[in-house]
Amino acid sequence: MGQTIIEKILSRKSGRQAYAGDIVIAEVDFIMGQDGTSPLAINAFREMAGRALYDPSRVALVIDHSAPSPNEGVSNLHKLMRDFARETGCRLYDIGDGVCHQVMLESGVVGPGSLVVGADSHTCTYGALNAFATGVGSTDLAAAMISGRMWFKVPPTLRFECHGVLPPGVYSKDLILYLIGQVTADGATYMSVEFGGEAVRNLSMEARFTIANMAVEMGAKAGLMEADEKTATWVQRYGRRTFTPVAPDPDAVYAKVLEYDVTTLEPQVARPHRVDNVVPLREVAGLTVDEAVLGTCTNGRLEDLQVAASILRGRRVSPSVRFIVAPASRQVYLDALRDGTLETLVRAGAAVVTPGCGPCVGTHNGVPADGDRVISTANRNFKGRMGNRNAEIYLASPAAVAAAAITGKITDPREFVK
Repeated sequence: MGQTIIEKILSRKSGRQAYAGDIVIAEVDFIMGQDGTSPLAINAFREMAGRALYDPSRVALVIDHSAPSPNEGVSNLHKLMRDFARETGCRLYDIGDGVCHQVMLESGVVGPGSLVVGADSHTCTYGALNAFATGVGSTDLAAAMISGRMWFKVPPTLRFECHGVLPPGVYSKDLILYLIGQVTADGATYMSVEFGGEAVRNLSMEARFTIANMAVEMGAKAGLMEADEKTATWVQRYGRRTFTPVAPDPDAVYAKVLEYDVTTLEPQVARPHRVDNVVPLREVAGLTVDEAVLGTCTNGRLEDLQVAASILRGRRVSPSVRFIVAPASRQVYLDALRDGTLETLVRAGAAVVTPGCGPCVGTHNGVPADGDRVISTANRNFKGRMGNRNAEIYLASPAAVAAAAITGKITDPREFVK
């Protein structure tokens, strides 16, 4: 019987032929925790009488959710992480290095066929590199840090076949929002999702990361894509020489296969307070916005900033809008400085903050006021997500966020895309 991508990876990592529903114990290639989850993992590590990491070179802690620290309590948690990294010899990415997922992608620790666990739900981002990457709890993370292994129930797989080519002014963010709206927020619960088809193959790696990042928003355990030349170029650029692509068998068994033609897809928006509350942008066009946020692990990469800059070049942000830009990493920040992207955004009126997660999770760097309406490139719009339960969050593409920043209202970005 043929296997899906995730079945093949878990078979390799467990040393046994594995299919959906099986329980396996698999070797983990890399482990990551961020400052919202790592302190709990460190405490659990000590409660388990952990004395050493199974391999310090395969464990990383990232300070990104509250970076730099906004208060005394968080500062003490950061100190705990720094002390633990010094004691154990694991990797530490400190304030300013960037969002954990972008940092992992740039560090060369993930490649096709990898098995990666992270104490953050959007670890599924790495699936765009043909890896099985998934979020786990802090206690499970601690156990993996000690043993280098974890147990998994092999998930069934939902496959999306996306045909055609996205039209101008429509982006990968629009596509993944549309798909989530179609299957709902729990339509792929504890499933692996494979994204394939011409539309996905035509996307850049950065655009693919956006799609894989949001697989968890439909309840999925992982979101995977097949490897190709674009994948190889990315992993080789960031120093990973091993390249073991994993493709599904022609006779792989899927829980379901859904096919979509994206040729006529239009810009999409997720309305408050659910990620699957998705409608064509035109249905909410004209709503005024108070804050526009460009960044996050979903859309804070160079390509995203460049899309926004192309729209804002020669224009000004509306005086009624606070436009916040958070590059996904230090490397993205530097690249955007070198090519003039950040200068364009700043001249237009953007406030650029330290690479990190602050605006998205609502710890600092842009907490909205009561009654504020925010348009954001983030991946979640739950009530209170950005730090204020009395604000509204609309999710959209970088182009739509830039268009709203200019006009002060939700606007079809195709008006500005040449």
